[in-house]
Amino acid sequence: MKTEGHPDYHMITVKMTDGTEFQTRSTWGKEGDVLALDIDPLSHPAWTGGKQQVSEGGRVAQFNKRFGGLTLKK
Repeated sequence: MKTEGHPDYHMITVKMTDGTEFQTRSTWGKEGDVLALDIDPLSHPAWTGGKQQVSEGGRVAQFNKRFGGLTLKK
């Protein structure tokens, strides 16, 4: 295996939103850097079962708002 074609793989610290930390290997940053997460499985609604934010202003919603009352009946 060629050594110059691969990224540096080293130990970093990952800090969760509640302050807990764990060590893992990564190509992110430099040896010993701390990766602070903004969203993780402890706080994201998809994992916690909390209220999910639904996009109410999407293209389909705009179409239905504008043309929702139209029908093909005479």
